[in-house]
Amino acid sequence: MARTRKTLPEKVDVAHLISAGVLASVCPRALIEEVLAETGRASQRERLLPAPAVVYYVMALALWREAPLEEVLRVVCEGLHWLGRGSQIGVQASKSAISQARTRLGADVMHKLAERVLRPVAPPGMAGAWYRSLRVMALDGSGMDVADERANAQFFGYPSASRGQSAFPQARLLGLVECGTHVVTAAEIGPYSDSEQAMAAKLLPARLQPDMLVLADRNFYSFKLWQIACATGAKLAWRVKSTLKLPVHKMLADGSYLSEVFSSDDRQRRHGQTVRVIDYTLKESATPVEGSYRLVTNIVDERQADALELAALYHERWEIEGVFDEFKTHLRANSTVLRSKTPELVQQELWGLLLAHFAIRQIMTQAAWQHGLDPDRLSFVHAVRVIKRKMPQAAAIPPCAPGTLA
Repeated sequence: MARTRKTLPEKVDVAHLISAGVLASVCPRALIEEVLAETGRASQRERLLPAPAVVYYVMALALWREAPLEEVLRVVCEGLHWLGRGSQIGVQASKSAISQARTRLGADVMHKLAERVLRPVAPPGMAGAWYRSLRVMALDGSGMDVADERANAQFFGYPSASRGQSAFPQARLLGLVECGTHVVTAAEIGPYSDSEQAMAAKLLPARLQPDMLVLADRNFYSFKLWQIACATGAKLAWRVKSTLKLPVHKMLADGSYLSEVFSSDDRQRRHGQTVRVIDYTLKESATPVEGSYRLVTNIVDERQADALELAALYHERWEIEGVFDEFKTHLRANSTVLRSKTPELVQQELWGLLLAHFAIRQIMTQAAWQHGLDPDRLSFVHAVRVIKRKMPQAAAIPPCAPGTLA
């Protein structure tokens, strides 16, 4: 049976992708041009596909996962036509021209844009986003399948599988997520062999804030990373392995207790750090081992955070698994493997995916706040479908003077 080529609607204006506060609201042209100048990627001459248009195109790839590259470009270019430079933007560009334009852009531009754009968005008091005065965050990582090309395999590597290695190389994506809104506020991308602890050590110092309560599973704890995270002023509630020795120094009224953690290099145990330990068991767990939890927190005063409340709150960490599902399933549809053929373009595509996801989640958060709802009550799948339909053109990117997109 012959394969049917997927096409997009014939008339898709900029309101579908770049307007109505979707993509342009998070990456306005002025910001894109500023980052292009900083990275030395601004177009030096007239091109069929100017750099700002390519930035929007990379973001649009996340919304139209199943469509051919040329079709996605057509959607973006038709939206850009009415800005005053449409006749000079390459609607009919070939795959080769698209690839060359993306290569000229590189990954660093999208990375820098993500660093500028990604941030927490929940207003104070938003349901599900705060614990007392602390913004609830989760830290976790996931593997993203990439095209099985030699360059990708050499750079990213393969995860192990039950029989040898997996079918595709994988990039490792580490994300810091605002639990109440599912917004990714910061990320790191690297080869699959990169440890999540090492990636977190790079990410956390610049992105944690004192008003955050950060949840993490037992694969993240090390004395070094704990110190790095604590130095930011953020509050932490991390699960640790049962093998970590945590002697009882003082029992507290809520059933938790104070203990001390040390570096493995501190054999004399002279330079420890005080932590509060919360041990508990989930009765409905399938096995006693799976149901046993040990959390450590740097909130040492039980009056500031009750042990039972922190134990319940820790399980909000699973919200980040829903975020990774949004990346892998709902945005990428039936396309389970990233399209890009080289490591540079894989990273570019992932940063574009993060920016597009942020744009969608920000709009959902604004809608929930306006109607007094928990953002979890809104459907991400429905939001994506609405964004991909025709929207009123009036809210699109403000028209610019001729020449500003080149």
